[in-house]
Amino acid sequence: MDISHTATERWSRARLARDARFDGMFVVAVKSTGIYCRPVCPAPLARESNVRYFTQAAAAAAAGFRPCLRCRPERAPGLRSYGEQAFDLALKRVGEGFLAEHSVAELAERVGVSDRHLRRQFEQQMGIGPLALHANQRLLLAKQLLAETRLPVTEVALAAGFASLRRFNQAFHDACGMPPTALRKQSEQISTAPERIELLLGYRPPFDFTAHLEFLAARALPGLEWVEGGCWRRQLGAAAQLDVVDVPERCAIRVSLQGVKAARIPDLLRRVRRVFDVNADPACIAEQLGSDPILQRLLQVQPGLRLPGMFDGFEGAVRAILGQQISVAAARTLAIRLMTRCAEQFADAEGFPRPAELAELDFDGLGLTSQRVNSLRSLGRAVAEGSLDLEAPQPLSDWLAQCQQVPGIGPWTAAYMGMRVLHHPDAFPGGDLVVRKAMARALSASAMLPNERRVRQHAEAWRPWRAYAVIQLWRAQSESASANKPSVKSKGGQP
Repeated sequence: MDISHTATERWSRARLARDARFDGMFVVAVKSTGIYCRPVCPAPLARESNVRYFTQAAAAAAAGFRPCLRCRPERAPGLRSYGEQAFDLALKRVGEGFLAEHSVAELAERVGVSDRHLRRQFEQQMGIGPLALHANQRLLLAKQLLAETRLPVTEVALAAGFASLRRFNQAFHDACGMPPTALRKQSEQISTAPERIELLLGYRPPFDFTAHLEFLAARALPGLEWVEGGCWRRQLGAAAQLDVVDVPERCAIRVSLQGVKAARIPDLLRRVRRVFDVNADPACIAEQLGSDPILQRLLQVQPGLRLPGMFDGFEGAVRAILGQQISVAAARTLAIRLMTRCAEQFADAEGFPRPAELAELDFDGLGLTSQRVNSLRSLGRAVAEGSLDLEAPQPLSDWLAQCQQVPGIGPWTAAYMGMRVLHHPDAFPGGDLVVRKAMARALSASAMLPNERRVRQHAEAWRPWRAYAVIQLWRAQSESASANKPSVKSKGGQP
């Protein structure tokens, strides 16, 4: 794949400055050493004539370069993609591990193109095929687990998706130039207990981690997740849990897993990346939104806001329905009642109600209207039957239309789900009250709120980051509400 001269010049400046804002956007391969690095690598800078740039670590690996043992490319943030063409959706699915259990032909079918066309698109745009990208991702995960945990090599191989230890050893040696056991011996001392796994996930600064935790804390459900002392914790069943804390000096979050089987690690890391939006590109988002007078001041006052994703898509959809037209606190109370009733009705219930449980749940006495109960039951059936997918990357417009087929899910609720469940950067609840109030203050001195059509017209300039604009406006309103202590409602509001 050819890289433009403009991109090469920009990446060169970022490499020389070790600019963390570009971390994960490209890798630097050094011809004399045969190593590829992150742009923030602390090693002495190579001469420009001795450097090659690649958009992906997998492309550098395919060209014969090995990952750096010092800057650890496996820790770099991924790309925050917002495209909706077949290639973009396929790229997202590969990044989320689709090829671990499916073929490239199945991937092509899911995104609506032929197998041959998809392979050609990958070669043209990335310089590698989808299988090569998937294989490199597996090996980078294995490298991180070997270097940062005490997991036995056999469990590392399993977590990375290898059914055969022999095949894992060979693939790892080919990619890294050493057997897995040699890398383990070279790794720094691991101080955690054997049953505890700690991994670093990089992000691009700035990241307002405190604001992110405040958003999550206001919606945390007792017994399922909570925020305390700068840590977000999620219960993963009776004996397993997950913790996340910020490590700002390394531009990373530390993910701690306890009581978790190795095979679950890739999926859990994917969910953490979504909750904390670690793949976001704050500089690109701020450049687009900062030209708007409504958002310019907010971006200066509160930089580094992320789009908080949902750990579980179905849970997010249920909570979006529960939060319609009521305050955040009231929606949280309803969710707690729902969990309690589910635990009472189903002996094997664990955590938040699952789709089949919700479809059969007794809602009497929970304080829900019959319309909302019907909506929740319909959602449970749709997900249980597979007619509504709340996890896989999909075109936003198609997904919103599918959501609104569920009784009781209107445009605002679907758009909110698009922001937090689908985690789409351009999902936009145009009828949101907070957004309309902000627009009214900026557009005229009149007290009249603009209608949704006018709001959407103005927000066209925010594409493809409209969801981030909403987060900025919600945060500003939340701080104002905290100072003046009025009730904050949804529609808008934020369930």
